[in-house]
Amino acid sequence: MPKAAKQDTGAQAAPSKKTSPKKAVGKAALKSPQKKAAGKKAAPKKTSALPALKELRTAPSRETGADVLDRLFDVVTSRRGADPALSHSARLLARGRRKIAQKFGEEAVECLIEAVAGNARELIGESADVLYHLVVMWVDVGIRPDDVWAELARREGTSGVAEKAARPHDPLA
Repeated sequence: MPKAAKQDTGAQAAPSKKTSPKKAVGKAALKSPQKKAAGKKAAPKKTSALPALKELRTAPSRETGADVLDRLFDVVTSRRGADPALSHSARLLARGRRKIAQKFGEEAVECLIEAVAGNARELIGESADVLYHLVVMWVDVGIRPDDVWAELARREGTSGVAEKAARPHDPLA
């Protein structure tokens, strides 16, 4: 939690016996341009996540990601109406769409933070959390994974620019 900011009254504090007049002005005003530049936080160093990803990858499987998501969908669907004390999915579904959407948004932000930071391991875990909460949202709304796969197949081979241009335009946008 951030510290409360001191209220600026406009009055300048008189230097105390322990503080020299230079310190009363403020440390930043006394720094040379070289020291100021050295004190600034450097932008995160861009590194390739490829070496880290190579060690995380397993041998190729005949199972697709869609198979895994389909099974997850079936499990979450089976938890609808289950005891919320025994199932996280049941608890989310019982709390309603707003809570599900909130959790999805929180996980999406965590995913973005790890992506920007270049943390491949953490990004994989947060991506799994995003997909889980997306599946919970699908179950709540009544969307089946096949609906999403069909939409992706429909868009396949279409330029993203052309696909977006073909969408109905929002007059308020």
